[in-house]
Amino acid sequence: MTRYDFSPLFRSTIGFDRMAGLLDTAMKAADHDSGYPPYDIMQADDDRYRLTLSIAGFSEDELTVEQQDRELVVSGSKNTRDNEASFLHRGIATRDFRRVFQLADHVSVSGANLSNGLLTIDLLREVPEDQKPRRIEIRESAPGSLLGKAKKLLSDKSAKAA
Repeated sequence: MTRYDFSPLFRSTIGFDRMAGLLDTAMKAADHDSGYPPYDIMQADDDRYRLTLSIAGFSEDELTVEQQDRELVVSGSKNTRDNEASFLHRGIATRDFRRVFQLADHVSVSGANLSNGLLTIDLLREVPEDQKPRRIEIRESAPGSLLGKAKKLLSDKSAKAA
């Protein structure tokens, strides 16, 4: 497996320490990924996402959706097995599964729905008001500040010299 060195990236960034951990976790998960169940991730707009998992054969009571800190854990466990049945072909995968998705800051689950063998999980990013980008007003220095006093002194000297 190929390993990447992200140290040049961290020389010019501040506060992205978590990024290396996330990339490493994603690379390890890709090595162990069985591909089951298949899923789609859709971005509805800047702050809304939808995760859809194809989980035919599972009922609501056999599924668990949990948000733990910055992880979304979706798991399914079949309660009953068809031990008496004699299958000539078994192509519908109903094996137990556990999928873990890393969530960005301020992203949380807003709802989940099971319909027609698809589990749909809606996610919403809600950035607190005090952490949203804001414009900083640039003002001239106040007359009582050190810079204001220096400007006044310089302007008074230039006025006396003239």
